[in-house]
Amino acid sequence: MDNEITIIEGPTPVFEPARDPWAYSLTETAQPHNVVITQLRAHNGNALVERCYRAWRRGEPISLHYRNELGMDTYAPIIAARSEQVAEGDVLTLWLDLNPDKFEMELDNFDEEDFDDDADF
Repeated sequence: MDNEITIIEGPTPVFEPARDPWAYSLTETAQPHNVVITQLRAHNGNALVERCYRAWRRGEPISLHYRNELGMDTYAPIIAARSEQVAEGDVLTLWLDLNPDKFEMELDNFDEEDFDDDADF
């Protein structure tokens, strides 16, 4: 489908909290948003990023389609995308807007001091 990027094989993506303040500006609404980032290997990352741009130019959403740890089809809205070439091939970086009630993030790489308990979300 043209309105989704599907992970055909491989493990469930690892989601990390987005550290880019600009990413939160893409989701400015009265509702709190959980912006995360994931990196995926891709066969043609530039074509996938172009698919996102085409959907956004038409004013349509585009989602990442993957299987969660339970094997269930899961969709997450993509809010930004970038492709980079590395020695091993293309790396697709996606910023996603996840509902914190429905998604679990792996936070093993972060210290408690990285989070402000007094922040309003």
